[in-house]
Amino acid sequence: MKKRIAITSLLCLVMVFMAWSQETILLYNATIPGSKTDASYVEKEHRGDDGKRYISFVSKPSLTVFVPDKGTANGAAVIILPGGGYQVLAIEHEGEELAKRFNEFGITAFVVKYRLPNDAIMSDKSMAPLQDAQQAMILVRSQSAKWNLDKNRVGVVGASAGGHLAASLATHFDQSYVPNPLKVNLRPDFMVLLYPRISFEVGVESSSAKNLLGPEFKKDKMAFFSVDKQVTANTPITFLLHASDDPVVKAEHSILFYQALINRKVPAEMHLYQAGGHGFGLNNKTNNDDWFLRLISWLNSNQIISKKN
Repeated sequence: MKKRIAITSLLCLVMVFMAWSQETILLYNATIPGSKTDASYVEKEHRGDDGKRYISFVSKPSLTVFVPDKGTANGAAVIILPGGGYQVLAIEHEGEELAKRFNEFGITAFVVKYRLPNDAIMSDKSMAPLQDAQQAMILVRSQSAKWNLDKNRVGVVGASAGGHLAASLATHFDQSYVPNPLKVNLRPDFMVLLYPRISFEVGVESSSAKNLLGPEFKKDKMAFFSVDKQVTANTPITFLLHASDDPVVKAEHSILFYQALINRKVPAEMHLYQAGGHGFGLNNKTNNDDWFLRLISWLNSNQIISKKN
């Protein structure tokens, strides 16, 4: 009994230490761009049917830093944008769990708690998530020395709606939608998209499209956020992952983006599983494949983890 209590106490201490070792930083020190005040708008956290943690009603966006064990960091970094249909943030399995896995391979990870579109606290709800993604890139690159990062090896990772936001950041980097007096480069060096929504011209009935754009579906906004139409030769190299039987975001979305990248001669790699559904995070329960190792191989091949001499 005493041994069991001791083990439990040790585990609690380890968990506390891990929590202390993760730094959380507010994205904005001053006024949040396009924000409106509503005292009734309070951030909430709940557990879903899958037992994972979810966050909603975000008004104070932040990023949490996950640093690799001492002596293992290689200078590469990822900014992680969890999914959730632009309604909630799957902060645990599409944020923190991914961050810890990246740490295992020496990659510093930043999980972004970005604002979710809501007219109550935003003058233009469609732009708030992209503003927060850009601000996260500004913070990471401008403070790269603090975390011993190579500012030329900073990528973006996004799942589902977070994948759409990641692709928006990677295709709309020429214009800053937040103050950027130091003219920090907003372009990610690489991109990892997990079962992402790509087009708002395909499947406009989706909840993510409605949550981001509202019920009007204005053509200019739909075109702006249909990121397959925004790909250029300067779009970052991309790793795509999807399940063919995804009932929420059809695999067609990843295929559209992959085709757009190839047409522009942007290096890309895509993995389509036969099954897996939507939102599987690190664990596709329909097979024994560890897709993350495929990603690590791709990162190595492109000299993201180990720079070419």
